[in-house]
Amino acid sequence: NTVMAAQMTNAHRRFLQVLMSNGITEGSEARKLHQHCCETDKVYYAHDKLDDFISTINSHLQPLFMQIRKGLSEDDGRAHYAVVNLAETEVTKMASDYTEIELELFRKTMDLIILSENGFASSTDILNTADQFKTKKMKKKEAEQVLKVFVEDKWLSEKNGEYTLHTRCIIEMEQYILSNYQDVARKCNICHSLAIQSQVCESCGIGMHLPCVRKYFRAQTEPRCPKCNGFWSCDIP
Repeated sequence: NTVMAAQMTNAHRRFLQVLMSNGITEGSEARKLHQHCCETDKVYYAHDKLDDFISTINSHLQPLFMQIRKGLSEDDGRAHYAVVNLAETEVTKMASDYTEIELELFRKTMDLIILSENGFASSTDILNTADQFKTKKMKKKEAEQVLKVFVEDKWLSEKNGEYTLHTRCIIEMEQYILSNYQDVARKCNICHSLAIQSQVCESCGIGMHLPCVRKYFRAQTEPRCPKCNGFWSCDIP
């Protein structure tokens, strides 16, 4: 048996509880929470030790098949943290919160987003699929309401009638998506996490998140692919 890295304090427990109740926590909020938990519990606090603090919690979560995972927002590249249950797949995780027909709408939406070129699916396309369900049809009004709930619960994000996967969804379902969409799901060539909204090299087919594209090409006079050195033809965001 591996020895636990460090003792789990009340500060660790409090941090974990808040993360679990939030569903997902933005990086700056997690840093504030880390400081607050340490100071409340009167334990040693260092502003640059959040990753170590989380590692301690993760060593205690390991036997429970759970883990705090860090992911980056595909919009702006900011860090987020979420508690992931490694023993459950996407379907079993969501099955306790949603009906079978609602899950079918989520799966169809996920298909459209992942199979799209830009990582977005229009509400029109999503609502059209609701008409073609195998078991029972879902009325458009009802489907719109369910999509709203998925946005509120941070499984989807919506911008001007276009839907994509929320950062929480990407963190929690990365393994599920990579194994269920093997032919199309790709990891970012720069940060190596799942890339839904990405740019793709026309020559060799690697993908990069938009924030990673921005960061990578900032220092280059001519944008060239980090893998094949071909000219990067996409517009740099």
